[in-house]
Amino acid sequence: MAEKLKSIEIDHFNDGVYGCQTIEDLSAIKRQDVELAVWSRNLSQAFQSWINQIDPITLPDLRLLLRPEDLEAALTPLLNACGLPRGEMRDYLLEDIDRLVQAFSDISGSEYVDVRLERVTNDACWKFHRDCVEARLITTYRGPSTEWVQHFQAAEALEKQKDYQGPLEQFDLFDVAFFKGSCAGSGSGIVHRSPPISGTDQTRLILCLNQPSTASPDYWR
Repeated sequence: MAEKLKSIEIDHFNDGVYGCQTIEDLSAIKRQDVELAVWSRNLSQAFQSWINQIDPITLPDLRLLLRPEDLEAALTPLLNACGLPRGEMRDYLLEDIDRLVQAFSDISGSEYVDVRLERVTNDACWKFHRDCVEARLITTYRGPSTEWVQHFQAAEALEKQKDYQGPLEQFDLFDVAFFKGSCAGSGSGIVHRSPPISGTDQTRLILCLNQPSTASPDYWR
């Protein structure tokens, strides 16, 4: 089993990783020498308690392609349909997603954003990989967060996969990670994976933002 490290404090630039103090700092991903920009943040304790107590079956599992200004109109009926309880905490979640979608659009220069709010109960994306995109934003609202390796461990993790025994980093809950992907250039992107959770009775809720692609759904109207 890989050696799990305590989530590192990313408060400086180091080997392609840039630590952010504000959401605006995520724009550092546009720098040529930055492969990953991480905004370490906390959401309210009340929200964390609420989301952890939600029946997993009512957590959203959806994907939309939309303009940032359409997010609330598009997402609200889908949250109603899945049964996510209405109220202050759901509004808090929606406002946070709205803020991140707008930031992703501004930084990536994309008019439309592919929004995936995903409920995960298995070992989806457990393999170490680089994303086959130019850029991607990920944050975790519930359950274990994304795991990743430093550049000097990338080749070994990609080769050994489940047999990898080296150092393994993990974002803190609610951290916002803005990755470059392999489409940004040869060798670009931080090697990472979703944490294996099968058999643990854990449920993850992740937000993943991308630029439009052939894999995106139809535009929301």
